[in-house]
Amino acid sequence: MAKKMKLAVLVLIGLMVSFGLNSGSYADETAKLTTAPEVPPALNRAGGAQVTVELETTEKKGAIAEGVEYTYWTFNGTVPGPFVRVKEGDTITFNLKNSATSKNIHSIDIHAVTGPGGGAKATQTPPGGKTAFQWKAINPGIYIYHCATAHIPTHISNGMYGLLLVEPANGLPKVDREYYVVQGDFYTKGKTGEKGSQAFDVEKARAEQPTYVKFNAMATPGNLKANVGETVRLYVGNGGPNLTSAFHVIGEIFDTVYQLGAVGSEPAKNVQTTVIPPGGAAIVEFKVDVPAAYILVDHAIFRAIDKGAVGILEVTGNENPDVYKALKSGGADAGH
Repeated sequence: MAKKMKLAVLVLIGLMVSFGLNSGSYADETAKLTTAPEVPPALNRAGGAQVTVELETTEKKGAIAEGVEYTYWTFNGTVPGPFVRVKEGDTITFNLKNSATSKNIHSIDIHAVTGPGGGAKATQTPPGGKTAFQWKAINPGIYIYHCATAHIPTHISNGMYGLLLVEPANGLPKVDREYYVVQGDFYTKGKTGEKGSQAFDVEKARAEQPTYVKFNAMATPGNLKANVGETVRLYVGNGGPNLTSAFHVIGEIFDTVYQLGAVGSEPAKNVQTTVIPPGGAAIVEFKVDVPAAYILVDHAIFRAIDKGAVGILEVTGNENPDVYKALKSGGADAGH
């Protein structure tokens, strides 16, 4: 009988190891990455996984405005770089490759990392090279990552930033929609709207006089989508390098804001506009009650109207006259 009991225990332990149930240990996984404005799905597991993240730095041309071309420096070919989602307690192996076509050394500083340069010390990667480091996700929250190779402001100015979410151990409250938005300020030799290929202007950058201010400057175009009655969560970052963002959605109030990305702190409620410094991020949540095209802006409003810091959340569904109805409309455009 004792031998049978011992055998049963050994079989159970073997199954626990096979299925990753031994003291919170999990099989290795490669992080699912998404391009803005898309966000990977929530992680329906406990922390403690061994996670691999792989990014490649590239330098490529793209549009910065209609008829205006700019050479961006990127993570995985987009500005912002991919959204990375891990869990509190995970151990992450981070691999960085620099394209052989790059003209510059690149690296990464992840604000969620506790360690030298947030990983930048280990990842100074020449064109065609590869580097790696390992770190543990200790602090939950939403974090900026960016290049940290000299001259650091130039690398950030050219678009080298993105967001990384460390989900808290118990996850975030369930919502219907999640999206990813990062603001950045850009400095070109030509004036705002001047056509053709534009080069980076370091003197404008030092003077903090941007030619353009953009949300998701080089990401897939298109509006964010939601239906009336749904809850929306926006992960909003500010790559900078210089401007502080006054993030606002015209026609909505943020029900919940994790200011400065501080998951674990008491969130703010009923917020009209939230301040996001360069190198910072926030999480905003709200329910959409009325169909409309809601405009995302930096409410330092010249940046929105004249320099491009605009996005659209398109909400469809039935009208809700208990919440909003037009009584008598004027003939002029609304201005938004």
